[in-house]
Amino acid sequence: MEKRWTLNDFEIGRPLGRGKFGHVYLAREKKSNHIVAMKVLSKSQLKKSQVEHQIRREVEIQSHLRHPNILRLYGYFYDQTRVYLILEHAPKGELYKELQRRKYFSERRAATYMSSLARALIYLHGKHVIHRDIKPENLLLGAQGEIKIADFGWSVHTFDRRKTMCGTLDYLPPEMVESVDHDASVDIWSLGVLCYEFLYGVPPFEAKEHSETYRRIRKVDLKFPSKPIVSSAAKELISQMLVKESSQRLPFNKLLEHPWIVQNADLSGIC
Repeated sequence: MEKRWTLNDFEIGRPLGRGKFGHVYLAREKKSNHIVAMKVLSKSQLKKSQVEHQIRREVEIQSHLRHPNILRLYGYFYDQTRVYLILEHAPKGELYKELQRRKYFSERRAATYMSSLARALIYLHGKHVIHRDIKPENLLLGAQGEIKIADFGWSVHTFDRRKTMCGTLDYLPPEMVESVDHDASVDIWSLGVLCYEFLYGVPPFEAKEHSETYRRIRKVDLKFPSKPIVSSAAKELISQMLVKESSQRLPFNKLLEHPWIVQNADLSGIC
């Protein structure tokens, strides 16, 4: 679908969601009949919030990625007032809503998602991209229920260690909370937090006050509730990812060999 588009090339359908800087709509490319999601961003909002560079970076990074568990960005165009991103449509919607609906996932489903995400992140890190904002709200489900990493607003092309603070509090690793250098292992931590939330329905360091969440992350105050019942193998995997010393976290290739993943994950990646 590589070409210069304008709004006239699309038929715009129902809204799929809204973000801070605009809306996402279902759309159809008239010529090919291809169904896409169109993210419509307000230029004035982007400017006001000083995030134009972030959007540019998101486009730059996502447009070069080709992986079954990463949402495709087919292209973009803009006019006087708006920027339009043409994205792959994930018909089953947000993973976050699915998790809210079910309260928590079975170990089979959680392991399948973890396996798919680990593969996608191995691919990203191989391209020197750190995502830095893996959380349920940034994950979508494709037609077959396969998981897709969707939001690249905080991701960076990197060869070095970075210091900026970003992402969502519950998912931030200790090194970002403490504003010390961080590297690609921040994504291992986030995936560990995600695995916990998949199995228990809440993130592990959640607290009423921000300051308490910070404290719990810094101390890696990791507790496993008695309900729902979760296998010791799953808890062991989470504990190996949520390690304060970033170099000691379980790397993704080892995660894929972990007994819990091997025994539970559906390798087709479809739930």
